[in-house]
Amino acid sequence: MARSRVDVVHIGSACRDVAPDDPRGWRMGGGVAYASLTTARLGLRTAAIVGVDETASRASELDMLRDAGVIIQLVPLPQGPVFLNLETPAGRVQTSVQTGVPLPVVAMPDAWRSAPGWSVVPVAGEVTDDWAAAVPPEAHLAVAWQGFLRELAAGEHVTRRPPRRSALLKRADLVGVSHHDVPPETPLDALYALLHPGAALLVTRGAEGGLLVQLGSGAPIEVLRYLPTKTGGEVDPTGAGDTFLAALQASILRPAIAGRHRVRHGLDLRFAAAAGSLVVEGPGLEGVPDRAAVLVRRARERIRRAVLPSELTQVGLMDAT
Repeated sequence: MARSRVDVVHIGSACRDVAPDDPRGWRMGGGVAYASLTTARLGLRTAAIVGVDETASRASELDMLRDAGVIIQLVPLPQGPVFLNLETPAGRVQTSVQTGVPLPVVAMPDAWRSAPGWSVVPVAGEVTDDWAAAVPPEAHLAVAWQGFLRELAAGEHVTRRPPRRSALLKRADLVGVSHHDVPPETPLDALYALLHPGAALLVTRGAEGGLLVQLGSGAPIEVLRYLPTKTGGEVDPTGAGDTFLAALQASILRPAIAGRHRVRHGLDLRFAAAAGSLVVEGPGLEGVPDRAAVLVRRARERIRRAVLPSELTQVGLMDAT
């Protein structure tokens, strides 16, 4: 069978993060930018539907994506999300400078519709459930949940939005969320109820590693804890979760990119964790690694057991198994 011309399609809006060290005063980001650059640099044929306002449409970062091989379809928006991020000892404090608007469902090239992988990576809840019908029923769908869990008001700190049911979430085969975006006392089974049997839930905890829960019918089949992959020095934590999720989906869609070895459930947590540890070592999208760098970083982790069975019940818990 002939291979699809596109391996994965990413959907979301670009955002602009205030950056005093950039001559423009901002740096382009957003889950769709990190995810698409990640899969392209890992060797997947990548397409991206990117919502942009007039300012973001001229961003040099879009050329970075194109140079990596990402086929971009820009969707003009009257307003895109803008954030001010402040890193503190207690974590990131994020302010919404501009909230953005929903990303409308648009026509796309027919060749994209046969892509085996799809990825919904909102930054400000802009991808509505109308997009669920655009994803082919046989495709593998990854959803970056944290982009739906933010309450935004211009000029105000970003706060948590409670998890809620959605057609995109129920359709998703792989869902990623940061523990920062869900109250730590949240029972994991409250999240399971929003996903379909057979889905995988990834809960990332930054420097503490995280969890992967494989769901059965109404209950998890298995809970795995992955250990953190040490960085060479954190410069910018932005995009770590989106890069991790994109690399994890890439290991499902194209197992060969993660090397010739067997992994559980067809995905490679160590490969994804290595990618996530690398992206924080550079500013913005400049930190997104290529496949060679990820393989070198993952090989370093083979000296210890990096994925462990676990029994956890809450988002905020991590055992010492």
